[in-house]
Amino acid sequence: MTAELVRGQNHPLSRNRIEIRISADRPVVAGATLADESGRVRDADGVAHPGAPTLPGIEVSRQAAAEHRLAVDLDAMPETVHRVSVLIALPAAPGGPLRFGALAAPRAAVTGLDGAEVAGYTLTGLDAESAVVALELYRRQAVWKIRAVGQGYADGLTALLADQGLPQAAELARAIEDAVARGLARSVPARTTDTDRSRRTAGSVTGPDPRGTAPAAGSPYDVQAPGDSAGRPAPSEGPAGMTPAPDGGRPPASGESDRLPASGGPGGASASGGPGGPSDAVGSGVPAAATPTGGPIDYTHPKRRQASAPPAPEAPTPADGPAPPVAGDAVGWSMDERLYNQVWGMFEDLARSTAACRSALDFAESRMEKELDQVLSDPRSRLGSAGDAAREAAQARQAQLVDQARAALDRDLAQLSAESEVVEPALPPAYARWDNPVWHGYRVPAEPPMAIRLGDLHLPESAPLRIPMLVRLPLERGLWIDSGVPDGSPYEEAGELRDLALRTAMALAARLLAVHPAGEFGVQVIDPAGAGASALAPLTGAGALDAPPATGAAGVAGTLGRLTERVDLVQMAVRGGASDALPPGLDPSRQLLIVNDFPHAFDDRAVNQLRYLADEGPDVGVHLLLVADREDAAAYGPLLDPLWRSLMRLTPVPDDHLADPWVGHAWTYEPCLVPPGSHVLQQVLTQLAAARAKRM
Repeated sequence: MTAELVRGQNHPLSRNRIEIRISADRPVVAGATLADESGRVRDADGVAHPGAPTLPGIEVSRQAAAEHRLAVDLDAMPETVHRVSVLIALPAAPGGPLRFGALAAPRAAVTGLDGAEVAGYTLTGLDAESAVVALELYRRQAVWKIRAVGQGYADGLTALLADQGLPQAAELARAIEDAVARGLARSVPARTTDTDRSRRTAGSVTGPDPRGTAPAAGSPYDVQAPGDSAGRPAPSEGPAGMTPAPDGGRPPASGESDRLPASGGPGGASASGGPGGPSDAVGSGVPAAATPTGGPIDYTHPKRRQASAPPAPEAPTPADGPAPPVAGDAVGWSMDERLYNQVWGMFEDLARSTAACRSALDFAESRMEKELDQVLSDPRSRLGSAGDAAREAAQARQAQLVDQARAALDRDLAQLSAESEVVEPALPPAYARWDNPVWHGYRVPAEPPMAIRLGDLHLPESAPLRIPMLVRLPLERGLWIDSGVPDGSPYEEAGELRDLALRTAMALAARLLAVHPAGEFGVQVIDPAGAGASALAPLTGAGALDAPPATGAAGVAGTLGRLTERVDLVQMAVRGGASDALPPGLDPSRQLLIVNDFPHAFDDRAVNQLRYLADEGPDVGVHLLLVADREDAAAYGPLLDPLWRSLMRLTPVPDDHLADPWVGHAWTYEPCLVPPGSHVLQQVLTQLAAARAKRM
């Protein structure tokens, strides 16, 4: 049972791996301080904030958002930490509120990893405060407890940090505000309109399906994320703490499981994946004051700046029986947006129906066990015909419930399969598999799409039914194609899987190139040993790369140096509103960096540059696609753990590593590869190369 706390009340904590969820009606900044036994924070290294989101045992969001999820592992806290204070503050955004008294009371809740709420606290009574300590986790005799604090500060973060004994509190507060300002273009506003897809039933159109809120990746996966991401996960960035999921019988290493948005979107990414989390929800736009402007550096998709809800499709004339499925049967301004939201609805319907079936089966089993226990507990009914009759009756009731649950699931699967057969052929190139005939009529687009397909998702109960994994563009998380050989894999040789992983990365890169206008998206490759020449041949042969793949240590250093300099220059231009002052030779188009066989030929400097690109690059148009086996990087120890956690893990073979915290499913991801013998990829890249040549 959830404990609803009042100010000053404490509550025992029965688990040490938890999430702290913050919700407000406007974007707020979330952070945490780690204090010693006396309650003092010794230095800035004891503060988790958007500029330094990860500390031992805790990870916070990198940006202002209306919904936050802070991942906390109290077992990983240093022994010197006795108090964890969770703080929220109003960002210093132009036109934004200056005090909490002008907003509805924010709420903080402590939940388990399964989403079950342990305790909650609504911060009522705030007035002139612009920063507040919401909750406190404190240690007493090796046992952790929760306390509702609600201590506000009218002078903001500076006063809050100074009150905790932090030296140079003002400097750190300014650093936090600067980090928040860099991320405001990705802030997640509160949901004000429900723009989810309308689902048709017999002779009528039902209201929109409500969606949950996504974590702050941050995925499924954003599952980058699928959603905000479109993910959201992260989309929609959420904490990078990952939800464990089955991995072929092998316990997943940190970062190997990825998270779909809590709303169940097929992207995730966010905490940033697709389709979508809160930052990618249709109709929820970036605040106008936070949108980068000036010159060619405005990377915000115009669909994210909508001020009103899109129109719903016209309902068909009522008829007898269920209405036949129709492609584009969802709300949206365009057919692409309607199809995007329809895929969202299919994902949610499959997740909901499967969860209901699993719950019904569990209930039937537990009910039968309870009835059998009652029979066996009474010696008078344990033996003889009465006992046999009672057991048979219990088993018959269990079988009846199982049949009803499976019949309901089969009915839903049949409806979703029929809808998939209609929707799949109608998808535009950005959403379609490579075997879809739409690619044969490909033309270089005039503008980028709102999302892109990274692969397919399915569940064991519905293996033939595939749901497209759509992730919103521009990508808010980097991607990692795992080239490691999982247990039970048919690929006995690591080289086979590495080649397939690079071909998967090549197919994703080609798709990203194909769905952007000519010259607005470029691809660069780092292949230190030159081992990927065969897999990369379609890109190099068509002239789709900006430069030949970089090889050797010198090639690695040169490519990373140029991209790092580009990120620095564009960041300064965007922050200063002087995009027209960029050097004349700087290419403002988006860039995708593919790194093969990481960390081969990477020294410490190169590793730090790559981590910088993964963290800062997406905001200014530089995206990362890593092809690597994590075991190959074991020599670096925990140094690369933040890098793995920041990326959305994909696999070149089907694998059930994408965890969905919305209903607890482990979704199987399957990449979209070009069919063997197909020449569609060469045709698409040839058209794109010709269009680029005309533009130059």
